[in-house]
Amino acid sequence: MQAPDEWRATTVQACGLWPFAAGAGTPMTGVPLGRNLLSGATLCCDPISWFQRANLISNPSAFVLGKPGLGKSTVVRRMALGLAGYGVLPMVLGDLKPDYVDLVESIGGQVIRLGRGRGHLNVLDPGEATAAAARLTGDARAQVLADAHGRRHAIVSALVTVMRGAPPTDREETVLDRALKVLDDTHDAARRGAPTLHHLLEVLRAAPEDVRAAALDRGDRSRYDEVTEDLEATLIGLTGGGRLGRIFAEPTTTPMLRDRPVVFDVSSIDDAQSDLQAAVLLACWSAGFGAISVAHALADAGLEPRRHHFVVLDELWRALRAGRGMVDRVDALTRLNRQRGVGMAMVSHTMSDLLALPTEEDRMKARGFVERSGMVICGGLPAAEMPMLTSAVPMTRAEQDLLVGWQDPPAWNPGTGTEAEPPGRGRFLVKVGGRPGIPVHVALTGVERQLNDTNKLWHELSRSADDPAFPSTGSTADGPVRG
Repeated sequence: MQAPDEWRATTVQACGLWPFAAGAGTPMTGVPLGRNLLSGATLCCDPISWFQRANLISNPSAFVLGKPGLGKSTVVRRMALGLAGYGVLPMVLGDLKPDYVDLVESIGGQVIRLGRGRGHLNVLDPGEATAAAARLTGDARAQVLADAHGRRHAIVSALVTVMRGAPPTDREETVLDRALKVLDDTHDAARRGAPTLHHLLEVLRAAPEDVRAAALDRGDRSRYDEVTEDLEATLIGLTGGGRLGRIFAEPTTTPMLRDRPVVFDVSSIDDAQSDLQAAVLLACWSAGFGAISVAHALADAGLEPRRHHFVVLDELWRALRAGRGMVDRVDALTRLNRQRGVGMAMVSHTMSDLLALPTEEDRMKARGFVERSGMVICGGLPAAEMPMLTSAVPMTRAEQDLLVGWQDPPAWNPGTGTEAEPPGRGRFLVKVGGRPGIPVHVALTGVERQLNDTNKLWHELSRSADDPAFPSTGSTADGPVRG
């Protein structure tokens, strides 16, 4: 076949060849996300595929920013659904709305419901670590047990931080560590089940020799009681139904399975209970990453197939504002996801949420969450956000104007008298380092519209209790009750 003629021209001359000129294509590796708004080409995008298969990013993580109602959770759900088709296990470690329950159920995943009267999560339950350790030998076994101990110690310290609004002292951290070791050595898990915070409180009150040595009581029991009084009071608050309830002090209601997608449904916790929300989110993260560590230990030993996980940390700002020390704990999770074989998506509304922390040190660490992300996906954002955003992610003036335009309010539809769809709904800018951003529109399929319906409670009109079509369900002292 004869080769076609080729022509070379300057940039000014070549623009006259339209429509025969075409720009570079967008990446086609990963989950089909949507259409490029400039070229119409399909954009395939997710942090795991771009890191593992395409080598386009150096960290398998994504940070999603955007005003409410523009589709941040929709983008993450699309990635989770597509990655599930590749064999990656989605893990939503704390669904506050809920946005992911229907999706996880539809792909055969596990839904774990937590909240007052809805379910418990025992933070001292080692989960599958004990059973996994029994299958391992040598250093691998020791590492699994040590990781389980460290994770339980960390989450108890985190709960103490939420209760107090400040982290425990160095001495209290040492006392907790020693008390957990004594509890593991003396607790009969086969007969009494996994230890709980009640058992930890009993150990603290019993004052065994190892714990007293960690408290530096100098052989004086009254000094020991004085040193551990504040810690004992905090544990009483965690076990006696204080403002965090008894969610963490009772046996786990639904044990987590490491070989299935999972979502922790915490939507029953009201937004006004910010401390409880933050504590539950931290406990869910601890349980999820504990299961991931066990899965990798068994895979390293050749006992199970290798599994990768896509972890979703939604509403990140709620946990960061719980108290001093929370940023450090989230920072530790985000720094080690690549070594753990975990892809991660972190979701927040604006940079202001991350930079509204009380100390400059915490604000710098929170900004690092965005700076270290392999990709940053931005929806509509107000103009006031641009200086803070561009300090972490370089953006041109045109890209900034695009994001600001997407956050404009919707117009009125003169035909129906209702609001039209917001101009920025489903529109996002994918940024990787200093490369030009890729504007993309995410269009939902019919199935996704059913799974992503966040207005279910509004499909049915309000009805009066006197409606004769409303069935009677009981009575009270004042008369019949209709429900």
